[in-house]
Amino acid sequence: MDSNKDIVRGFIDRVINGGEMEAAGEFMWEDVIERVPFPGQGEGLEGVKDILRGMSKAFGWKWVVEEQIAEGVNVVTRFAWTGVHQAEFMGMAATGETVRVWGVVIDRLEGGRIRETRIIMDTLGLMMQMGVGPGGAA
Repeated sequence: MDSNKDIVRGFIDRVINGGEMEAAGEFMWEDVIERVPFPGQGEGLEGVKDILRGMSKAFGWKWVVEEQIAEGVNVVTRFAWTGVHQAEFMGMAATGETVRVWGVVIDRLEGGRIRETRIIMDTLGLMMQMGVGPGGAA
């Protein structure tokens, strides 16, 4: 049986980095709870997949796990992702800017799949790198 850390890494490798969006159900429950949803994010697995599709399209991102800690049913993953703003993101036209964003995701697993997730990401840093917000051009 895979460890909880292996399950989370499998999700990152196959779904986020590999683009196998339909494999998301192998790693998350259909009624997964996103504790910190993106603005406009739908509920459950479909809501997660929609956000991931949008982010992938907008940035062509690649995630790297920098640190991962597991205790009991919880896995904390510190990550960074890089990409190029190549398509609309939250109403903002593509800028062509290369971005690097750090974050932490906290997952609670149940029965070998993610039951709850919450992502804390440097969205201000992302916006600044795209030229928007404090220190940005727009």
